[in-house]
Amino acid sequence: MFEKVLILSPHTDDGELGCGGSIARFVDEGKHVTYVALSCCEKSVPPEYPRDILRTEVKKATGVLGVKKEDLMLGDFEVREFPEHRQKILDTLIDIRKKVKPDIVFTPSSDDTHQDHITVMKETLRAFKMCTILGYEQPWNNITFNTLSFIPLKEENVAKKIAALSCYETQKGRKYLNAEFIRGLARTRGTQIEEEYAEAFEVIRWVFRP
Repeated sequence: MFEKVLILSPHTDDGELGCGGSIARFVDEGKHVTYVALSCCEKSVPPEYPRDILRTEVKKATGVLGVKKEDLMLGDFEVREFPEHRQKILDTLIDIRKKVKPDIVFTPSSDDTHQDHITVMKETLRAFKMCTILGYEQPWNNITFNTLSFIPLKEENVAKKIAALSCYETQKGRKYLNAEFIRGLARTRGTQIEEEYAEAFEVIRWVFRP
């Protein structure tokens, strides 16, 4: 039903965290996956690292998942300032839509509490009206989450997700990057649909094109 997949990640690592297993599965199935990180979060980098280190880390992480170098796009929006730049973000997303022409778009969910994430979700809805849009899960930001859609995963998909996230040396202290947490959540979502592993998504928009 879809061949061109677009992952919208407000910051580096959001896309891997929300749908890294699905990205790995899509690549294995031969689908064209484009990954966009709108911010490389220079202001949030620990002082002992180079300011542009997240650009290096996201390249490694998406490479582990199988995303081609030419299908990785990195933006320069400042972290935690997205609400002030909604129009520029919308314009950027429209340009991406014209270039990529995706069939399905993955973006933060409508219940995400981070100001940058919710801005991206709202502008995604405006920019990609003709596409199916799924909102990915990030429990540390979600007060609630509508598990309306599931993508079953294999062991190798989950393993690649964990390996990709391990590329973020600068973020290693964050509990949600723990391999046990990532695997446990995937197992929980899998149990809900009688599979070993899965990722769950909110259906923001569904466009059926056989």
